[in-house]
Amino acid sequence: MTIRNTFILMALFLIAVPTFAQTSASSGSSFVLPGAFAMAIASGLCGLAQGKAISASVEGIARNPGAAGPIRILLILGLAFI
Repeated sequence: MTIRNTFILMALFLIAVPTFAQTSASSGSSFVLPGAFAMAIASGLCGLAQGKAISASVEGIARNPGAAGPIRILLILGLAFI
C-alpha cells in the first residue's frame, strides 16, 4: 500500500467518525404510538395463528383419535413457537 492510499484511507476514517456520532437526545415520544400499533398488529396476528393451530390439531385428533398423543405434543410445541 502506498503512502497516498494510506493517507486517503486515514482521511476517510476521520471523516466517518462524525457521520456515525450519536445525535442529541430527543424525547422519544414519537416512537411510542407506532410501536403500540405494531405490537397490536403482532398480537392480533399471533392470536389468529394460535387459533388456526388449535383448530387444525382438534380436527386432526377428530379424524384419527389414535394419533392424539403426537398431535398434542406438536400442538404444544407449535404454540410455544408462535
